[in-house]
Amino acid sequence: MVNSLKLETKDTDLLGALQNFFKSLLGIDEIQAILVPQILPMKNMVMPVLISDPERLDGVDPLSPAFPMNGAKIVSKLTRKPIGGKVAVVLRPCEIRAFIELVKLKQGHMDEIIIIGIDCLGAYKNTDYFQYVGEDPKESTQRFYESVLSGNGASLENVELAPACKACEHPVPEHADILIGLFGLDIHKHILIQTQTEKGKKITDNLELPKMGEPPERKTAIENLIAERIDYRDKMFAETSAATDTLEKLTAYLANCINCYNCRVACPVCYCRECVFVTDVFNHEPSQYLRWSARKGAIKMPTDTVFYHLTRLAHMSTACVGCGQCSNACPNGIHVMELFRTVADRTQKGFNYEAGRSLEEFPPMSEFREDEFDEVVGIS
Repeated sequence: MVNSLKLETKDTDLLGALQNFFKSLLGIDEIQAILVPQILPMKNMVMPVLISDPERLDGVDPLSPAFPMNGAKIVSKLTRKPIGGKVAVVLRPCEIRAFIELVKLKQGHMDEIIIIGIDCLGAYKNTDYFQYVGEDPKESTQRFYESVLSGNGASLENVELAPACKACEHPVPEHADILIGLFGLDIHKHILIQTQTEKGKKITDNLELPKMGEPPERKTAIENLIAERIDYRDKMFAETSAATDTLEKLTAYLANCINCYNCRVACPVCYCRECVFVTDVFNHEPSQYLRWSARKGAIKMPTDTVFYHLTRLAHMSTACVGCGQCSNACPNGIHVMELFRTVADRTQKGFNYEAGRSLEEFPPMSEFREDEFDEVVGIS
């Protein structure tokens, strides 16, 4: 159910047009609230905000290069039990894919939400965003999207996109009820509003937007961007593999891990209510450390850091969507995303599975398949 519509921008700036669009959505009786990134009044940071009053949408900023958290975690909390009304949620492509994984893991439901996906221009790391934003977050957002969409790139004021964004081959949202298209459009005249489900069409029918065809420039722009991202991704895979292909190299790669577990907390698909690493299993007896030290001569403290990451890789490589929040949350700058994406690529290819690709695909090892891995079990 694809229906392409035009949202005029010529009488206002792009952010203003989006704010007006979201206000029109909140004017529909069926939608009680909208979850959308917004500039915080107390600080120049952009965070997900649940808004029910259309007059509170003036600070909405879904195009900001700020990505402090993966919104799938918020949508999971909102939908784990019935909300009591429809909520529109504005998400990046990696957030949508993460939420699809959470739905399959029974950590959220689609019934009471309308997913609005926006072409993703990428984002900076948290520390880099604060370096870039200055005192006027709206103006900084405009400089960012003007530069990216005009073909001049996202590198501004010596700040680069986060590596996760540079390596992301999914800049266009899939599985959104409503897609907001920016690539290949003249954003000073109009942008694309595309309904991709019957649920999305029902909502946009209330807005009476004019129809438009998808311009051929859009396909070309997306293909060129994806090719650039894949080239970066494959180089990243090769470099990370070379840096971690022995236990000694992996230990060095993770040497400055302090077991803060920020990467686990920030990961949108790491959902266990009780993680084994915060139980008494790894609360070793004090004498144990002395025995290890005596046997080896010296042990790094804290212990279990490599084992922690190996365990997370075993648990999460099938569900990793490459959003990069693990690296974003690391206080010591460990390239966690690069490691996880490299391993996840191999794991997911091995299972012919891509995290977030489809609601219909069962996660690997969650169902019995008689014809799976014949070459391993020796059945023909």
